Amino acid sequence: MAIDVATVKKVASLSRLREPEDRLQALSGELSGILGWIEQLNEVDVAGVEPMTTAVEQPTPLRDDVVSDGDKVAQVVANAPKTAEGFFIVPKVVE
Repeated sequence: MAIDVATVKKVASLSRLREPEDRLQALSGELSGILGWIEQLNEVDVAGVEPMTTAVEQPTPLRDDVVSDGDKVAQVVANAPKTAEGFFIVPKVVE
């Protein structure tokens, strides 16, 4: 599958990335190469192979859910640019 420059521009726009015009052709080739590697995975016979989340089966370690350290609101928000009453203040991004 080949990715053209128009598709690279669209993906960059959707991703909120700015790329210089002279870099778009190179990105087109790089993305086409990545998709080529992905297409090679379709050639692998996976019939009868069970899906897995890890190559090594391990039990999930569990612990009691207890608060062991808290009341550090001031330390948590100390480096935040804006806070109010122990909460982070962030700019509105959704109308």
